Amino acid sequence: MGITDKIAEIEKEMSRTQKNKATESHLGSLKAKLAKLRSQLIEAASGGKGEKGEGFDVMKSGDARVALIGFPSVGKSTLLSTITKTRSEAASYEFTTLTCVPGVIEYKGANIQLLDLPGIIEGAASGKGRGKQVIAVARTADMVLMQLDAANGPKQKQLLTKELESVGLRLNEKPADVYYKPKKTGGPFFNSTVPLTHLDKKTVDSIMQEYKIHNYELVVREDITVDQLIDIIEGNRIYVKALYVYNKIDTMSVEDVDALARQPHTVVISCGMGLNLGYLVERVWDTLAMVRVYTKRRGEPPDFSDPLILRGGATVEDACHQVHRTIVDGFNYAMVWGTSAKHKPQRVGLAHVLEDEDVMCVVKKGA
Repeated sequence: MGITDKIAEIEKEMSRTQKNKATESHLGSLKAKLAKLRSQLIEAASGGKGEKGEGFDVMKSGDARVALIGFPSVGKSTLLSTITKTRSEAASYEFTTLTCVPGVIEYKGANIQLLDLPGIIEGAASGKGRGKQVIAVARTADMVLMQLDAANGPKQKQLLTKELESVGLRLNEKPADVYYKPKKTGGPFFNSTVPLTHLDKKTVDSIMQEYKIHNYELVVREDITVDQLIDIIEGNRIYVKALYVYNKIDTMSVEDVDALARQPHTVVISCGMGLNLGYLVERVWDTLAMVRVYTKRRGEPPDFSDPLILRGGATVEDACHQVHRTIVDGFNYAMVWGTSAKHKPQRVGLAHVLEDEDVMCVVKKGA
């Protein structure tokens, strides 16, 4: 029996099992078995021998990587050709794109790599179509751009999210606030600092037994679910930001478009009519939380022509490393102008967090 058959068998048993207090422990054990099997799919998708197809081994370049995924014929190739300088073949029939086509979005001085991936079909995580290669690339991305057909968007979104979750991708989620450490001795220790409505000690014990973990320390600081606990134990989940892009809005009523546009993490567009594409690029920038930092020499004006492109939360040290790795060795302090500075300029150290459009001047020791 193959992995996918075992997964289907466990899913069938879970669907037959009535959910109540008496079955929580059993369901927890089944979910743990399911997660272990899906981890084997993750390993296969992450680069097993023979898994990489033509065009899928794309070198990461630019300031960020965005994976463009969706079902066939939702307009991914048209979008790539419109917002980048890359031409990706587009046609009205399915599976026009059979490989990974990279493009570059040039915006606010940043180069954002956009990868047009072949259309996903249901069952991609199990290897149908070229699903494993597509998902392997998605796991290396800083962000997922999920393109959907506006008329069938909610259903497509649900199916695609399920496929990505099956191989450990968590869209627009954060890791649970849990301290977990497996040990060699000492037995189990389980505690929570908040009331738990989805977990109890019996359920935790059954999950740990499934993983053959007998010595551990687990402190739960929020009301997590069984699935979140399993994610913590597995330790191979990737939490990535995502935008849901509904294309072909020109075929819908204004009221329906307005309802879609109000959903979280959502942009509505029409590639055919060129509607809202500039706003989409702006939302990609905001979702990636990119930061531009300008540099200046002492006594000279800032260089606004070539900003450093950093990720949100970047520090002065990160900026120094991007200029040259030896700068930190002789670093004394930095002068910073901009929204991150309490006064203009502010003298700061390496740990100072920079914000968009800050200006930074590094002063070396002995200067």
